[in-house]
Amino acid sequence: MSQEIAVIGSPEFTTGFRLAGVRKFADVPADEKDEQLDGAVEEMLTDDDVGIVVMHDDDLSHLSRGVRKDAETSVEPVLVTLGGGTGSGGLREQIKRAIGIDLMDED
Repeated sequence: MSQEIAVIGSPEFTTGFRLAGVRKFADVPADEKDEQLDGAVEEMLTDDDVGIVVMHDDDLSHLSRGVRKDAETSVEPVLVTLGGGTGSGGLREQIKRAIGIDLMDED
């Protein structure tokens, strides 16, 4: 069974993914993120067809504590955040969580 990539965020953020062929998305306008982002994330996290959820790192601050915890600890689907200065440490942790091992560990 193959799973899909889903993207959540502003229409400006999701457009590039949609043009690249991502079919599952949730457009949440910037002025409605506080009201709608939790619902969009919960919907994607419970969708069995979704294996990866992509969001902008800055959007995490708009999530309620519970939804943010669920998203950050979710293994399937895995949450990948882009932008916002996540840096290599954040990306390293996301990869480790997604595949279960630390590819950059030198031990």
